[in-house]
Order: sequence, then structure tokens, then C-alpha cells
Amino acid sequence: MITKRENSESRAELVRAMPSRERGRALLKDSIETAYSFLHQKRNVYIHSSLDWQKDDIEYAIASFVDEMSHELLDAISGGRADFLRDHKRFQEDITKAVEIMEKMLSHDKDELG
Repeated sequence: MITKRENSESRAELVRAMPSRERGRALLKDSIETAYSFLHQKRNVYIHSSLDWQKDDIEYAIASFVDEMSHELLDAISGGRADFLRDHKRFQEDITKAVEIMEKMLSHDKDELG
């Protein structure tokens, strides 16, 4: 049985062996999948929560995540807005938009692969 770590290490070896253009695309795809999973989960909790402290915690966690996110991915989902996913008043709208855009990105990737 292959462990998650072995699978991750195998994927990393494959990515390193790719030509640089393909490697960049594979790394971006990984970034999209990771960000999508995290934001999708947090969005679902956020939109159903009635607890202000829980929503604040989610906003803080997402802002911290965005600080470390791939700049290429952030540019693609933010429309160039510097406060994207960091503005309390627009947070629910932003996180919903981010999830929708990444769903399309991942769907497009699957369509290209057949």
C-alpha cells in the first residue's frame, strides 16, 4: 500500500522531471487544488454559521492563507483587488467568487486532459 507521503514524494519527483513550462502548470494546479479545498471548506462553514466569533476566525485564517498563496493564483482569482479576501464587508462575496473561479479552473483542466 502506498502512503500519502510516498505518493506526494513520487509526485514531487515527477514534477521536478518535467520541462519548466509543464512544471509551472503542475505546481499551479497543485496550488489551485489546495486553495480550492481549503476555501471551499471554510466557505461552507462560514455561510452556515450564526456565530460572529467563528466567522471572524475563518476570515483571519483565510487572510493568513492568502498571504502565503501563490501570487499567480491570487492574481487570477482577485481581479487585481489588493483587499480580496481581506475585506470584512465583502468577505462572503469574495470567498464565494474565489471558490467559483477555482472550480472553473479545475474543471477546465480536467476538460483539457480528456
